Amino acid sequence: MARREFAQYEAVSAVVPGEGGYSAAIAVKGLGAGGAPRFHKVLPGQTFKTAHDADTAACGELERLVGVSEDAELLW
Repeated sequence: MARREFAQYEAVSAVVPGEGGYSAAIAVKGLGAGGAPRFHKVLPGQTFKTAHDADTAACGELERLVGVSEDAELLW
């Protein structure tokens, strides 16, 4: 798992389980905020056999991330 902080948000590599495997994702949450994060699947169409592989892919995408918009959308 990898984590990055931006102006108002933190972004964390994540995994979303699904049929036939796992999807890589990035979870976004306001800095110091409570509640559930918002999950954004990344690498559409790619399914990974293990959660570890999906998280590794999500970590790579998290490094490419430029920022998070005011609406908690990922900025590439």
